[in-house]
Amino acid sequence: MMPMEAGLERRLVVLMAARLGLSAAALGIALGLDALGFHVTVTEWRGFYATVACAFLATVGYGLLLPRVRRKQRFAVINIATDIIIVSALVFFSGGSDSVFTFLYVLVAVYGATLFQRSGALISGGVSALAYGAVLMASQPGWDAVAGKWPVLLTVWGVQAGAVLLVAALSSFLAADLRQTREVLDQRTSDLHRLQNLHRRSVESMMTGLLTVDLEGRVTSFNPEAGRITGLDSSSVLGRDVEDVLPGVRSQAIVYAADGGGSKARARMRHRNARGEELHLGVVAYVLRDDGGEARGHVVVFQDVTEVVAMEHDLRRSERLAAVGQLSASIAHEIRNPLAAISGAIQTLSRVQGGSGEAKRLVDIAVSEAERLNQLISDFLTYARPGPCNPEPVAVAEAVAGVLALFESVRPDRVNVDVSVEAALGVHADPDQFRQVLWNLVLNASQAMPEGGSLRISAREVDDEAPQAGPLSRRNGGLGESRLATAHRSKERRVEIVIADEGVGVPAEAVDQIFEPFFTTKPDGSGLGLATVHRIVEDHGGNIHVDSVEGAGTMIRVQLPRAEAPE
Repeated sequence: MMPMEAGLERRLVVLMAARLGLSAAALGIALGLDALGFHVTVTEWRGFYATVACAFLATVGYGLLLPRVRRKQRFAVINIATDIIIVSALVFFSGGSDSVFTFLYVLVAVYGATLFQRSGALISGGVSALAYGAVLMASQPGWDAVAGKWPVLLTVWGVQAGAVLLVAALSSFLAADLRQTREVLDQRTSDLHRLQNLHRRSVESMMTGLLTVDLEGRVTSFNPEAGRITGLDSSSVLGRDVEDVLPGVRSQAIVYAADGGGSKARARMRHRNARGEELHLGVVAYVLRDDGGEARGHVVVFQDVTEVVAMEHDLRRSERLAAVGQLSASIAHEIRNPLAAISGAIQTLSRVQGGSGEAKRLVDIAVSEAERLNQLISDFLTYARPGPCNPEPVAVAEAVAGVLALFESVRPDRVNVDVSVEAALGVHADPDQFRQVLWNLVLNASQAMPEGGSLRISAREVDDEAPQAGPLSRRNGGLGESRLATAHRSKERRVEIVIADEGVGVPAEAVDQIFEPFFTTKPDGSGLGLATVHRIVEDHGGNIHVDSVEGAGTMIRVQLPRAEAPE
């Protein structure tokens, strides 16, 4: 139903209700006049009561028909015509020019102004005036009486008709203004509803958590993204203290905002959500003011910046290592030359003097330590100044087989190797650096099993959202991911190489440090093997995950871009 039709239907219902009320009032007046002995013939009383009964019946009948009527405008015309007939009958049977019901013509004109436009209202008033004139003529006993009283009748009719037409005109003006005001109000209401819906949808669609609190710190609104970050449902949050939802936000952000702290209203805080996840949140708080500028609460906007914090951590680490690596590489290079000279001089001195016994043992120790120090410097230079990366398609199975052939010469007797690599798998990597990654991981896994065990190597193709040339992801078995590793992710085909051992594992507190240079859990380790693996995998745009349970073993998963294995 159109809004205009719906409005007309409501006005018709009001008209019918008014008709019932006026009919009841007319009946009451008639009964009062009858009780007072008002002189009216029996025929007039019967006609009057019949008219009232018809008014009741017409109202009931029209009320039943109204829901089924399609053309409400025509139905309104029929109602007005019915009212004019009923009012004319009441006036005729209640004394004509002396009737107390002549004022009802004015109400009909008002109805006309309410139901129709200005022209319709004037037409209703004009027809009512003509109907009253006809009633005046019909109520006279004969034409001779009319001829003698026509000045009086004309005056009475003119006064009544003028009043009806005047009321019709005024009512039409007022109805037009009221209709225009209602249309403006409806438009404003519609605009307000659209604005409210837009505001609600905008808040609900925000990829940022947003909540508002009153002056007492109780949460008054809570958008879906805030629920996703905190793991809480809005129905359980509304009315609670904001400290129950975001512990620490009051002291770290809201208080500064209330004091006009400007930039101090921004804060970064740690948060454990309802799902038990450790997050870093970036929080901004603003004072919520009313139209008069009075504070009514606070708006708190927050985002999950855990990935950003991880990136900043890795960036600072990379910058620090780059600076230290550049300086250390220069120092190591300067140490390496005199170290070689010292080692050569000691060996020459031993041959010249023909040392034996204790002197020879000391010389051997010095040469051995010099060689170990030289190897350490070589490993560090490999880490600090990696060679150029020239990626090309490399067959994984062939590279694994080559590394294991070298590993056989140093493999402990109680370490068994189990390989499961598809022949068709290939990665896009520098061949030498890829083999260096495999060698370091295999050697590290075997050294983690002093009592022996199984060393498993497998590879498979995966379709994962993996980091693009970003920092690495590290996990401790049973504890979940310690930190997210990447800011930019893209879905691509990758090859995952898994190297698992049954060794001593890595302590939970050390998992995040195993890729740091010079950090090692082995008494004789240099701490550069896994750091070099980290550097190479990072340079190839790959990622690495560590799952380790202390006393049960370690699994390292390396993902690199997939390539077609060369023939």
